[in-house]
Amino acid sequence: MILKRKKRISWFQFPTLLEFSDIQHGVFTRNQGYSSGPFRSMNVSFGVGDRKKHVEKNRRLVSQCMDGAELVFINQVHGAAVLVLQNENKSRFETPPASLTADAIVTDIPNHLLVIQVADCQSVLMFDPVQRVVANVHCGWRGSINDIIGETVGVMKSHFGCQGSDIRSGIGPSLGPCCAEFVNFKKEIPNKFWKHKDRSDRFDFWAISRDQLNVAGVLLKNIFSSNMCTRCRTDHFFSFRGEGTTGRFAVAIGLKNDWHKKEGGSSQNKKCKI
Repeated sequence: MILKRKKRISWFQFPTLLEFSDIQHGVFTRNQGYSSGPFRSMNVSFGVGDRKKHVEKNRRLVSQCMDGAELVFINQVHGAAVLVLQNENKSRFETPPASLTADAIVTDIPNHLLVIQVADCQSVLMFDPVQRVVANVHCGWRGSINDIIGETVGVMKSHFGCQGSDIRSGIGPSLGPCCAEFVNFKKEIPNKFWKHKDRSDRFDFWAISRDQLNVAGVLLKNIFSSNMCTRCRTDHFFSFRGEGTTGRFAVAIGLKNDWHKKEGGSSQNKKCKI
C-alpha cells in the first residue's frame, strides 16, 4: 500500500490502481478528522452516534482530498444488492443521504466518488480501464458467503460490457486471518469456505475475496490485497471487534473529470511498510 498525504489528512492507495491517471481512490485513515471520543477522529458515518456536524466536516475533508468530487453513499445492510449510478438515476443518490439500500455501487460517471464505510468489513475497489467503469463493494462475512464480489463483477459485465480480465482490484484493510474468529462458523459459514479456516475458528476472508474475484474473471496479477488487519491496527483504522462503539473510515473510488491531464498538487506519495 502507498501512503498519501494532503495537508493533515492521510490515506492509503493500491499499486494496482495507482498506475491509472483517470481515477482517484483512497482508503482513509481514522486520523486528523473532527470527531472525538470513540469516533476519533475521521468518522464518516451518521449511524454510529457521532455528532452530525463532525461527520459532515469529515466527509468534506474526504471530498477535498479527492479534488472536490461529489461523494456518493449507500445504506449498507450486509446484503448482496448492487446499484448502478447513471445520469438517468443520479438524483436518487443525492437526497436524502444514503437512502438507497445496497452493499455495492458501480458507475461510469466522472467526478462522483463511490464511498464505502467500514470498521472491519472489507472494501473491494474495482476499475476497468477499457470501459472506464469503477465499483466499490462493502463485503462483510455475509457478503462473502453471498458472493457480492461476483455479483458486482457480473453487473459490470452486463451493464457496461466489462471483461473480467481487464478489471483491476484492491482488497482494503479489514479483519485479517489473525482476528476473523467465528465461534459459530458451522452454523454461519457454508463448508465450502472452510478450506480458508485455520485449525481453530479463524477465517482468511482476504483469500476468499481473491478467489471470488478470480472466479469472476479477474486475473490474480491484477488483484492487490492490503493485508492490513483493522483490529490489529486501530492506530490507523476503526475496528468494531476491537473497540465496540467506534467510527467508520471511508474507502472511495471515482473517475476523474480531467483524467487526460497530468495530476498536480502538493500531495506526496511514499511507500509505507506495515
